[in-house]
Amino acid sequence: PGLTSTMTLDGVRGVTPYITANSDFYRVDTALSVPQIDAGSWSLKIHGLVDHDLELSFADLVDMPLIERRVTLACVSNEVGGHYAGNATWLGVKISDLLKEVGVASDADAVKSTSVDGMTIGTPLEALTDDREAMIAIAMNGQPLPLEHGFPARMVVPGLYGYVSATKWLVDMEVTRFTDFHAYWTDRGFDAEAPIKTFSRIDVPTSFARLPAGKHAVAGVAWAQDTGIKTVEVRLDGGAWQQARLPRQDSINTWRQWVYEWDAEVGPHQIEVRATDLSGYTQTSRRVAPRPNGATGWHSVNVTVT
Repeated sequence: PGLTSTMTLDGVRGVTPYITANSDFYRVDTALSVPQIDAGSWSLKIHGLVDHDLELSFADLVDMPLIERRVTLACVSNEVGGHYAGNATWLGVKISDLLKEVGVASDADAVKSTSVDGMTIGTPLEALTDDREAMIAIAMNGQPLPLEHGFPARMVVPGLYGYVSATKWLVDMEVTRFTDFHAYWTDRGFDAEAPIKTFSRIDVPTSFARLPAGKHAVAGVAWAQDTGIKTVEVRLDGGAWQQARLPRQDSINTWRQWVYEWDAEVGPHQIEVRATDLSGYTQTSRRVAPRPNGATGWHSVNVTVT
């Protein structure tokens, strides 16, 4: 469905735009330089614990039934308050369609995907075949997939951190078992399975801002991919939690902007935010570092009102 004004708060000054421009979308790569791939000679091989192997050209992908979905992606290395997350419109082929075509063995539970630079990622098979509609994307925000974001094809899997799902410059998918292989980041101390944690961030005001007394918008974004955000709350100076206003939900796989109208009084203030997802889980205050499966904690900013 199309994006409507009731789904965004883009008019609030300082809030992160609902759709992240391709040029602003975060990047975390292992490739030392962006691979330059000719779509005409590129191919994707799907093999492993399957009834038969499949090799696809870029033209083959383009000719298949395509879906277009808005999906928020996030990196496991994102700290509390960090900006390693972005929301885009992706166009691609459902991975479940491809796996149906090759016939997956009953004892398989993972797919090891490989980038042209040799990067390997392990993804739970269930996440590629359930109703979240994981895809091999070939376009981003209405444009061909940019080189730096994985041209000619990359994986987009709602609800999982990128290190277990978002293979760029994709050339190989092996249907396998988690016990039979090691992926790049799991060999470096990260968990093999990593659902994105419920998260919220204050975009405005920024920390250490000096504001005049009066009305101000406290605003930001919150996400809980494959679950969805239910509420966002703001707390001032350790007081009671207050409900922020949310626009209409676009999808459980996209972030939601939020805003709280604050009548600021003179003095120093601390502003905190927390989100509750549609499962009923509310973010914990406990600060945990990103390793091994994602950071936790409430984001806060300190400001001075004069």
